Amino acid sequence: MSTSTQPTEEQQRKVRMAARALARAGLVTAFGHCSLRLNEREFLVCKGKAMALIGPDDVGSVVAVDQPLPAGVLGEVRMHQAIYRARPDVQGISRFMSPQVMALSAMGLGPAARHGLSAFFYPRAPYWPDTELIRQDELATKVAATLGAASAVVVSVNGAVTAGDSIEQSVALAWFLEDAARVELAVLAAGRADETVFKSAQQAASRATWSGGILERAWDYLTDGDPEK
Repeated sequence: MSTSTQPTEEQQRKVRMAARALARAGLVTAFGHCSLRLNEREFLVCKGKAMALIGPDDVGSVVAVDQPLPAGVLGEVRMHQAIYRARPDVQGISRFMSPQVMALSAMGLGPAARHGLSAFFYPRAPYWPDTELIRQDELATKVAATLGAASAVVVSVNGAVTAGDSIEQSVALAWFLEDAARVELAVLAAGRADETVFKSAQQAASRATWSGGILERAWDYLTDGDPEK
């Protein structure tokens, strides 16, 4: 089965803006990618280049969730395929290699829920331990299984992936995860890793809310100055 859906210009623009937002926030360098779901069997992934360099004329690629990757699509986009297959609820994915997440992953850890933004990852972002680049379908499927129903998975020395209800939400979650890693590193440095802020899943879920324009404010902040805004 070949891909057939033609993304709208608005969908292409949104993917470009998401890519540049991740770069502007310092969450990616030359490596990373983001996507949005088009339908149950296809998604649109950003152009395979450094995300900060993606311009208004760059177009992403349509990828089927159950077919080989098209030419020019980065190999680790297999993780997007596997997650979209396993999680019908996911509408947007960001893969990134942010500094604090990478530092924490060097200790074999995903950040715990220790403050407001990290409540979205209660009790702790799951961790995939294999150091291989995820360029095999089997590995991508295992990463998706490690993610499970969570919002993020730390992929060993290869960064992290966030999965959201939209591509905007996946970008916001990437920003949240980096801040969660910042707090986690500070807590570890203080020798207070046994401290617990959220006493129950219910308490964390109550704090992990998108109401009150949280997503809208995060998106506006992260896309400020974008040439296509």
